[in-house]
Amino acid sequence: MSHKRLSRIAAKRRPRALVFAALGDGTRLALVAKLCGGEPHSISQLTEGSKLTRQAITKHLRVLERAGFVRCVHAGRESRYEFDPEPIEGIKEYLDFVSAQWDRALARLKSFVEG
Repeated sequence: MSHKRLSRIAAKRRPRALVFAALGDGTRLALVAKLCGGEPHSISQLTEGSKLTRQAITKHLRVLERAGFVRCVHAGRESRYEFDPEPIEGIKEYLDFVSAQWDRALARLKSFVEG
C-alpha cells in the first residue's frame, strides 16, 4: 500500500471515530435503518414505534448529523432528516484496509509456521 494512501487513511482517523461512536448505540442504529429507505423523515415519524421522546430522538439525530450520517432539510416549519451514505463508504474503505493488513499478517504467520 502506498505511503500516500496510508497518510490519507490516517488523516481520516478522527472522523472515523465519530462514525464508530455514532453507530455504537442501538437507538442510533435503528434511526439509520429507518432513514436508509431513501425518504426524509420528520422527528414525529422517527419517534413512531419508539418509547423515546421527541427530545431524545433529536439528541440522537444530532449525534448522527455530526458524524455525517444524516442531514436536516427544512420543509416549512418541519425539519426532515435524510440519510447520507458517505460515512458508511468511508468506513468500508477503512475496514477493507484493516482486513488487508490482517490478511498480510496471517500470511506472514502461516509462512513462518510452515517454513
